Amino acid sequence: MIDGRAVRYFPDRGDEGYSVRHYDLALDYRPEPNRLAGVATLSAVANEPLDQVRLDLGTPMRVAQVLVGGRRTKFTHRAGKLRVNPGRWLPEGGAFTVEVRYSGNPRPVPSPWGPLGWEQLEDGALVASQPTGASSWFPCNDRPSDKATYQIAITTAAPYTVVCNGRLASMRRAGSRTTWVYRESAPMASYLATVQIGRYQVGELPGQVPQRLAAPAAGMARARQALARQDRMMRVFGEWFGPYPFDEYAVVVTEDDLEIPVEAQSMSIFGPNQLAEERLVAHELAHQWFGNSLTLAYWRDIWLHEGFACYAEWLWSEASGGEPAAAHARRWHARLAARPADFVLADPGPKRLFDDRVYKRGALTLHALRERLGEPAFRAVLHEWADGYRHGTVTTGRFTELAARYAAGSLDAFFMAWLYSERLPPLS
Repeated sequence: MIDGRAVRYFPDRGDEGYSVRHYDLALDYRPEPNRLAGVATLSAVANEPLDQVRLDLGTPMRVAQVLVGGRRTKFTHRAGKLRVNPGRWLPEGGAFTVEVRYSGNPRPVPSPWGPLGWEQLEDGALVASQPTGASSWFPCNDRPSDKATYQIAITTAAPYTVVCNGRLASMRRAGSRTTWVYRESAPMASYLATVQIGRYQVGELPGQVPQRLAAPAAGMARARQALARQDRMMRVFGEWFGPYPFDEYAVVVTEDDLEIPVEAQSMSIFGPNQLAEERLVAHELAHQWFGNSLTLAYWRDIWLHEGFACYAEWLWSEASGGEPAAAHARRWHARLAARPADFVLADPGPKRLFDDRVYKRGALTLHALRERLGEPAFRAVLHEWADGYRHGTVTTGRFTELAARYAAGSLDAFFMAWLYSERLPPLS
């Protein structure tokens, strides 16, 4: 089966005329007034001849200067779009750099799912951008298929700890302020870039993969207890999906309660109110494979993130002495059968992007595929899927084509029923 037309749920976000290869973000943040000043340097390649470069950047931020190739250039900044005139045509395939100097009081981008992006906390800041909040704090090409490497340097008051994606490259204190520099060498979608700032204590968790924990000192012991089985979780997922795809993994536990956990590349963020639910720990960890290493090319394919992470919860339950995945599947199939069947899993529409039915039907699809293919073939599909598209972008069509190679017969009717029809099919 192949993908149909590439539906863009957020047509005002991103620009397919160019691709960013690397972001270098040098930021200065003052928590109390919520003041952010930054210099963002984007190294990019033109995918077609360009006489204008369009970036996403929230209008609360004020742009002071833009340089293309080191030369000052004209620009306009309206309605969340920074339009840069390079002064000459950029040829197809040509590399170029855009440097943006900006500042302001960042605030989240409004959305049907609540505020997205940079959020000021009682004492610090949190970034949760999925799907369209990255422009709240840095100029970017905000489409998930445009993955790039990052360096993020944050200077802030010395009492605060800063945690970003990737490895901590350096930490320099000068007077009452500290500069933290992080490098993410694996390609990352803009919505997954994050900054966490708080009065955190930082420690390590045991495991073969380096694992960091940042939490308020008063909550560190409870956080460690809640994450005590995280390393075993990582090993179980490694058996199902292949090796953990990044150099390390960080967990941040905020002082403030959160409505939902926050997903970021090589990092998960929880509120203290969520630590009692181990399934959430499993869900966010699984996103490191499905969502962060393998990132959807188009938002319509959200089930490739959330359905896989939800099924990982069931696999962890099965492996850790809880209910087997089949029991979870039967229970959730009965629940979904009692609810409206008014969406297509492979294209649910932007309003249902984070509908719990999308998550659970995605997990049910994988369980039904497991029963259809048999255990060895299903494991082989997951391994080849995670390895073949490691640090890349994925679509539903690519997954169905891969699974079809492991089936004894055609899977067209199976996938048509589960992915492209509103009606919920029988579980087996």
